[in-house]
Amino acid sequence: MTRGRFITVEGLEAAGKSTHTGYLAELLRDGGIDPVVTREPGGTAFAEQVRQLVLDCKNAGIDPLAESLLMFAARRQHLKDTIEPALSEGTWVRCERVTDATVAYQRGAPAVPETTLGRLVELVHPQLQPDLTIYLDVPVAVSLRRTRARGEELDRIETEGAKFFDRVRTTYLRMGRELPRFRLVDSDRPSKDVRRDLNGIMRELLESAR
Repeated sequence: MTRGRFITVEGLEAAGKSTHTGYLAELLRDGGIDPVVTREPGGTAFAEQVRQLVLDCKNAGIDPLAESLLMFAARRQHLKDTIEPALSEGTWVRCERVTDATVAYQRGAPAVPETTLGRLVELVHPQLQPDLTIYLDVPVAVSLRRTRARGEELDRIETEGAKFFDRVRTTYLRMGRELPRFRLVDSDRPSKDVRRDLNGIMRELLESAR
């Protein structure tokens, strides 16, 4: 049986991940593929509880390494219960954020060295990397403006300032230059323009899988 493809979507807060990841799933279904749609942190009951812990503003003083260990614990369970079984059965998986986000956001602090995060990757998923990562890029000022325009209570990460998110974005852009699986999409445009790019990316992926 052919292994399924693993597609991830990354980006800053309010970059359009939730909006456009739903559209990506529609494109896959139109191409005859019914993907598993999931997210991180989350995707299992345990991982969703970790998500609540990590994003709770009451935990603002959490040690950065403790936070990373929580994220990788949630990821391990997510991989074991949801992602790996689906891929093994030939099902495609579309996940909103994965380890790239942990690396980028820890560099935003900066707190946990990438060498330490690399050891956690080797422990939790040494053989698994996304087949395709779509990075929805917006300037930090746009991310902050969109986040606050929602009018919702901010979570712990969303309360961080521009300097933090500048470092996060810089790390993402660096990964985009270094990792061939990254595809950068300018998400500071009307949705129709973003979706046109996503259409092209998905068309290429579907054709390569035939």
